[in-house]
Amino acid sequence: MDSKIKLRVQGLTGNQQQTNTYVLVLAEENSPNRIPVVVGLAEAQSIAIAMEGIIPPRPLTHDLFYSFIKTFDIHLVEIFIYKFEDGVFFSELVFEKDGRLIRIDSRTSDAIAIAIRARCSIYAHPDVVCNCSIDIDKITASGDDNDSNDVDDNGEDNYEVYGLEPEGIKDGEVLEKWLATLDPEDLQQRFTDAVSNENYEYAKMYKDELHRREIEEEGEKND
Repeated sequence: MDSKIKLRVQGLTGNQQQTNTYVLVLAEENSPNRIPVVVGLAEAQSIAIAMEGIIPPRPLTHDLFYSFIKTFDIHLVEIFIYKFEDGVFFSELVFEKDGRLIRIDSRTSDAIAIAIRARCSIYAHPDVVCNCSIDIDKITASGDDNDSNDVDDNGEDNYEVYGLEPEGIKDGEVLEKWLATLDPEDLQQRFTDAVSNENYEYAKMYKDELHRREIEEEGEKND
């Protein structure tokens, strides 16, 4: 397997789980894989401005950084997302100066904002793509085979019984407890629907819960 996988910025979507944040969607080239990355409001605005080619009246921080490296003839080779740990993406800026490669650690949102301005390539470690991506083709196909809504013994939708939906839950602990109440079929269907609607933040949330349950089941088998 290659040591890195090329990505492109697909776009930004609103984050219904957290206020003042957005979801940056990265797409693997020539693949249905999508990686959702939560970014702050300021970073989302900076990324959106760069994507639209808008020049602000005064330079933003990312504009200033890019102007600095251009002025001093420093070449930004690529952005590399090398790790995902505890819900955080770790990235680095890879520069070339006088024939020497220099790597500088960076928040992923800042790295992407700069990469768009510099028109440099964006890469990710295969483990990051494997663990964090969503294959929209597979999910859409599996969703076509299951059009029925999950109901409980009383014939009511499970989420109506509990009276909750994720967009109404602001507390992270409560959200985790709510996810734990979903039966596997309902959870899988929600994951499928989220991907179909390009709601990648929710899709990642459901995928993480499915993954947590898989790990839990493996642990129980090994006990």
